[in-house]
Amino acid sequence: MSSAASPARRSRGYWASVGHRFLRDPVAVGAAIVVLLWLGLALFGPWLAPADPYQASMLQRLKPIGTPGLPLGSDELGRDMLSRLVVGARLSLFMGITPVLCAFLFGASIGIVAGYAGGFVNTAIMRTVDVFYAFPSVLLAIALSGTLGAGVFNSLVSLTIVFIPQIARVAESVTTQVRGRDYVEAARASGAGAFTIVRVHVLGNVLGPIFVYATSLIAVSMILASGLSFLGLGVKPPEPEWGLMLNTLRTAIYVQPWVAALPGAMIFITSITFNLLSDGLRSAMDNKA
Repeated sequence: MSSAASPARRSRGYWASVGHRFLRDPVAVGAAIVVLLWLGLALFGPWLAPADPYQASMLQRLKPIGTPGLPLGSDELGRDMLSRLVVGARLSLFMGITPVLCAFLFGASIGIVAGYAGGFVNTAIMRTVDVFYAFPSVLLAIALSGTLGAGVFNSLVSLTIVFIPQIARVAESVTTQVRGRDYVEAARASGAGAFTIVRVHVLGNVLGPIFVYATSLIAVSMILASGLSFLGLGVKPPEPEWGLMLNTLRTAIYVQPWVAALPGAMIFITSITFNLLSDGLRSAMDNKA
């Protein structure tokens, strides 16, 4: 009875210590709060926006920050910048998080299989992954999006393909280390099957590091998605997306530079926030802490 309950106590103790270390890091807690605010903005943005983000008015175009009724000014078509930034959070975060989530599912599965199987299976899978990993992320994303065509779905597919090799390499490395541990060898000697060993002994020890690494890729995904929209390979007008807004406002940088810089500032703040959150999670999950 006690031996059966001890793994649960150890599991609860580990995650409780992770939560304790995370809450003691003010930077990580602040980043988590900002991320939650961004997610809330993405969910409830259409109801929080003070005006219609699609309503254009040539009489109100390129108004400066602080204009009555337009607290953050207006864009090149006279649309309220505050409303477009608020509503644009949904699509921008969706383009940043969804590819990483899909790549986490596929990349982690590929890497765990390769790491646990070893031998020829590992070589075949990882050499195939290395073909995609050899290309810089930006160039590969542009090439795939240019081949598939512009649009939200094609951008998601392109970014997912970009991140799968990176996550797969991390998953394979971590799984290879765990495969040689004593408890895995003991489970194998006791007659446990490969599926049981992976499910019981491997997944719980490798998913944490893989998840932390995947979290750090969200900032990269947002920047790449914004870059694709900036180049006309991502979201299409008139949808409010921060990268697309940055593209359409580039001609107004000499007229209203502060208004034109707002979408870029949102991308920068969100990327920094996700990076700080990833660092906080990595520190909290460090067993040596």
